[in-house]
Amino acid sequence: MSLITASNLSKSFGPVDLFSGVSFGLARGSRLALVGPNGIGKTTLLRILLGLEEASGGTVARARNLRPGYLPQEAEFEMGGTVWDACLAPFAGLQKRQEELHSLEEQMADPEKARPVMERYGKLQEAFERDGGYTYSTRIKQVLTGLGFLAEDFHLPLEHLSGGQRTRAYLAHLLLSDPDLLLLDEPTNHLDIAAVEWLEGYLGQWPGAALIVSHDRYFLDSVCTGILEMTLAGLESYPGNYTAYLHERQIRADRRQETFATEKAKLLKDVEYIKKNISGQNVNQAKGRLRRLSRIVQAIEQVGFETVVNQKWSETAEDVNVATSPFGVEEAERRVRALRSPVRTLPRLHLNLRSGGRSGELVIRSRDLQIGYPGRLLFAAPDILLRRRECAALIGPNGAGKTTFLKTILGQTPPLAGELALGASLQVGYFAQAHEGLDPDKTLLQEIDAIMPNWLPGQIRDYLGKFVFSGDDVYKKVEMLSGGERGRLALAKLALQDTNLLLLDEPTNHLDIPSQEILQAVLDDYSGTILLVTHDRYLIDALGTQIWEIDPDESSLDVFEGTYSQRKEERERLAALRSTGMADGARGLETGEGAQRSRRRESNQSVKVERRRRARIQELENKIASLEAELADIGARLENPPDDPARVAQLGKDYARVQAEMDALLGEWEELHS
Repeated sequence: MSLITASNLSKSFGPVDLFSGVSFGLARGSRLALVGPNGIGKTTLLRILLGLEEASGGTVARARNLRPGYLPQEAEFEMGGTVWDACLAPFAGLQKRQEELHSLEEQMADPEKARPVMERYGKLQEAFERDGGYTYSTRIKQVLTGLGFLAEDFHLPLEHLSGGQRTRAYLAHLLLSDPDLLLLDEPTNHLDIAAVEWLEGYLGQWPGAALIVSHDRYFLDSVCTGILEMTLAGLESYPGNYTAYLHERQIRADRRQETFATEKAKLLKDVEYIKKNISGQNVNQAKGRLRRLSRIVQAIEQVGFETVVNQKWSETAEDVNVATSPFGVEEAERRVRALRSPVRTLPRLHLNLRSGGRSGELVIRSRDLQIGYPGRLLFAAPDILLRRRECAALIGPNGAGKTTFLKTILGQTPPLAGELALGASLQVGYFAQAHEGLDPDKTLLQEIDAIMPNWLPGQIRDYLGKFVFSGDDVYKKVEMLSGGERGRLALAKLALQDTNLLLLDEPTNHLDIPSQEILQAVLDDYSGTILLVTHDRYLIDALGTQIWEIDPDESSLDVFEGTYSQRKEERERLAALRSTGMADGARGLETGEGAQRSRRRESNQSVKVERRRRARIQELENKIASLEAELADIGARLENPPDDPARVAQLGKDYARVQAEMDALLGEWEELHS
């Protein structure tokens, strides 16, 4: 049974149709992604499903007693208190029961009340344990830690948080509320890669349903079981994750285009027959074909090509209004030739990066390099080497020093120590995350004119049109542009430069998925070298030949030669071997250059410390699980207490002892995680 069902939904703002013909159901356990270009109405659809906005047409049916949870792009709490208070709110009922249990424990000391109190205590304790009463504090810590909060952040007042922190805190509150249905609007916007990977794992094991709007293609690949694509023609459903959707979408588009071409050719053949015979011996046959042709063309114009081709005429006739008199021959030919393919697309980015002359083979080299500012080391790097036509992806948490590293390469920030050398014959193009190269007081026309002073205004307008700027957009000032529009303008300027080394700082920020796909294809064809700073793991996996990861805790840079997926697989493999005590044997199996790199990494002191930390965490989690089982056993015996009051009292003491031991272990577990 569907938790929520949309039937033929439409939304209009005045004369402008945002979307129409949207129908789908969301079953329990399904995790669907809602994709489509910016401005197609994805956020509006989420709000309609929740009843926060009214649809212009259609209906929404929700399951009885449905408990939805909604994360908007910028979440606002309607409560005060701290981050911990916000996460504790979903467990208010458990807290009341916990207080009652404590009260009953005190009453057990009275022998006259012991029997009825123990009976009440046993039943309440069983329900309390079943509902997670002994683990909700642990759950809160796990969720907050997973979403990137440090232990010292847990008790920050909500009003002191940044916008991104508030959104993360609200997401934690939602996850801990255990809704039947999650509607998430760009949930990864304020998360670093580690937090996104944690959220992927959480949603992968979560039994509820989810409808997700996200530009993070790797996230959609990891989490989603189906894709709902919103287009101008309505909504289309695809099974599988994002990669499967791309493949199936192309197959469907090719099939539709082929069918359209074949059927249109048949109609044009009918037109030729009519033209030859309308005045000849077969005039009756020609008139009959003209009547049929007129009817079909009008139906295609009204309900679409696919509907007419795939339905019997008796079904189609109910939905169309066909003129009784047929077309003239010339009008019939004109309207057949004017029929458009059902494969429709919105205006899309047209990007072509110009490559400069060939650079030297060694593009970036370093020796004993340290990045940071006087008095503050961000990270120390091993001796790195980036060769011509390679793509290095620089990743790490926000504030780790990624942008500072790019500015060091550009010569804008000197290194703290060591040497950073650039190769010969380099022509560098830089895409800044904050778009510092754009002048807020200039118009789009003026920004391009500054680079191409010999272009006429018409040429500039045509060029900006390739980046989805049309009409009077070219006269807008930069300060009036949205984040996505600024990104497209920065790409337009970058594409006019001759480069052979690109330094790209979050180039996919604010771009919709179609634009991300185009940028990825263009960068894949680029003949120069790329240093890429991005949280877009799909882009990293497609382009990266090296992964440079900054670890701010160790103030170090780790270099992995290979793709993002290969790096992830190696980490998972080593983690699995360490957890089974087989890491030493695994090292004996590694050979060649990869083994040498692995041994160097394993010998690094920070890796050893991390390994010990993770091993202790695993040991603590095993002990905590054992103590939880012991608590459950004691609780079961308290539910049916023995007749001997002394034995009951001992069980109570044992329960308190085990609970105290578990609390101590949880404290150490929290400290290791923070």
